[in-house]
Amino acid sequence: MKKRKFMLSKGGKDFIASIIAIAAGLLIGLIILLFSNSKQAFPAFGMILKGGFTDGLVGIAQVFYLSTPIILTGLSVGFAFKTGLFNIGSSGQFTCGAFAAVYIGVKWTFLPGEIHWVVALIGALIAGALWGMVPGILKAVANVNEVITSIMMNYIGMYLVNILIVKYVYDPIKSQSVPVAKTAIIPKAGLDKLFQSNNINISIFIAILAVIVIYIVLNKTTFGFELKACGLSPDASRYAGINAKRNIILSMTIAGALSGLGGGLLYLAGSGKYMQVLDVLAPQGFNGISVALLGMSNPIGILFAGLFIGHITVGGNNIQLYDFVPEIVDIIIATIIYFGAFALLIKSIIGKIRRKPSETAPVKEEK
Repeated sequence: MKKRKFMLSKGGKDFIASIIAIAAGLLIGLIILLFSNSKQAFPAFGMILKGGFTDGLVGIAQVFYLSTPIILTGLSVGFAFKTGLFNIGSSGQFTCGAFAAVYIGVKWTFLPGEIHWVVALIGALIAGALWGMVPGILKAVANVNEVITSIMMNYIGMYLVNILIVKYVYDPIKSQSVPVAKTAIIPKAGLDKLFQSNNINISIFIAILAVIVIYIVLNKTTFGFELKACGLSPDASRYAGINAKRNIILSMTIAGALSGLGGGLLYLAGSGKYMQVLDVLAPQGFNGISVALLGMSNPIGILFAGLFIGHITVGGNNIQLYDFVPEIVDIIIATIIYFGAFALLIKSIIGKIRRKPSETAPVKEEK
């Protein structure tokens, strides 16, 4: 009885839709493997499923490292979804946040070592917030579609950051940003020794804290209720006295802050990753869209969706051991990730299938 009740609940439908989307993505991935190298397809597929567990604690640390930024960008997109907005500018906000963190990490060495990394993360958060605020203002004041402005802000952010990297933090010999000061690197708190990996630090706990905060804001506060009300029905919320314009700006600002924080967490990890001058949008921003859809825009769901994406990414990278070229590996991972975006569509189909005929039949008027 409890099982049936769960299956019929909103959370149960979300869970089933996400599982079906994941299964479909894995199936398509298996088909691609079979076409690429049929003899090694099933062992490689098993490697993908094992994911981060293949290499023990080192693999799990890698899962946390890869998952942390996309949990934040997924949270950014999911938060905007909940308030009726489509934040497709997560990539630009992520890049701006990353640059702010790197700039402070390189230039602001006058800060005490205990707070240097904290200030750098706050800088990343503020930079992302400011970049997200622009589409919010245009949407609220001039009713400009936030999808269009977000896309343009992605490219503006990318080219602007390219210029700023060269001007302020560029190492021409290595064609990348110079290393941040050691005091700007996020503390590892002994996790590197526990997991025997330099890629892990307390970033995953910061991401989990962000998930908890956003969950509370959305579900336990009047402010969150007003944001969701504006998303569900802007006209009704205005009639109820809610300041819709203010909430649109705040929603996009908070979403941008989350993406910017994700950029700061990635580039202050001390894992040897540096910013480069490339004409390519940050993939973490677009992966965040899939994570948000797979997690049904629920903060808790987004956390697990991000960990899952990190898990299969580690597994996908390991299938090069079975003579699969890197391009095939990228295609497999991308297929599984982006198939997760169909979770919302699958949920809609499940809802139509389960709807009782009596609910869809027209109601006869009593004579």
